[in-house]
Amino acid sequence: MARILELTHYPVKGCAGISVPEAAVTPAGLAHDRSFLVIGAGGVFRSQRRNPALARIRPEIDNAGTRLVLRAEGASAVAVDVDVTGERRGVELFGVAYLGIDQGDRVAMWLSEVIGEPSRLVRVPPEHDRVTDGATPGTSGYADSAALLVTAAQSLDLLTERIAERGGSPVPMSRFRPNIVVDGWGEPHAEDGARRIVAGTAELGYSKLAIRCAVTTVDQRTGVRAGPEPLRTLAGYRRATGGGLAFGVKFAVIRPGTVSIGDELTVTAWGESEILEPNGTRPSG
Repeated sequence: MARILELTHYPVKGCAGISVPEAAVTPAGLAHDRSFLVIGAGGVFRSQRRNPALARIRPEIDNAGTRLVLRAEGASAVAVDVDVTGERRGVELFGVAYLGIDQGDRVAMWLSEVIGEPSRLVRVPPEHDRVTDGATPGTSGYADSAALLVTAAQSLDLLTERIAERGGSPVPMSRFRPNIVVDGWGEPHAEDGARRIVAGTAELGYSKLAIRCAVTTVDQRTGVRAGPEPLRTLAGYRRATGGGLAFGVKFAVIRPGTVSIGDELTVTAWGESEILEPNGTRPSG
């Protein structure tokens, strides 16, 4: 029986996550997930791809989403009374233009000092109507794409074994920054084939495989790149049919609800994996 092992939301894209025992699932994913964005010059988003120090920033947010606190080692905490009515400004996420509400000079100065480059913080506006791509359309805040990222404990177990075979050190699940970690699927990467999932009172629809990037090589405790794992080992067995190295699956929200650690996950529809066979061919139908 598959159950939810971990729940994590990431209020500020690229910054540390917050583990929670239960969470509301909104159309845009777990409540507060990626609802804030750190931007640089011209409104272009910052991520751990270029600014790994973001991992050192630990957000806290109240249930109502009205007060955000940011902490980082070596810096005093900064508190933000969240503005959802202020003037909108343009932001850019993977070359796509969106809007954000600037959260003020005080937090901007704090971020600039911690990251080491001029930065500002914006919040997704209430009227944000982004449509995400993938097999199941949906919406999200400032996530890379679909609303929820699901990984499985058994998949990490297999990766750990394969890294060890190469003489490397294991990497924790936090490197993959999932929202939901599942335990109890019998086979590693069973999540690849899940097309519809009922979790708690929410229902999720398959969007796409999660294609991994250099963020997975960043130590999420220190904000320092510690590569080449896991990408080196994933390259040996996790190539997606559409290109890239995959670990985990992205889902859109079909029905909002509530999820809790320990909730059973029921897969109501399965499909074929989009991972290439070891010989580089597409999986047989």
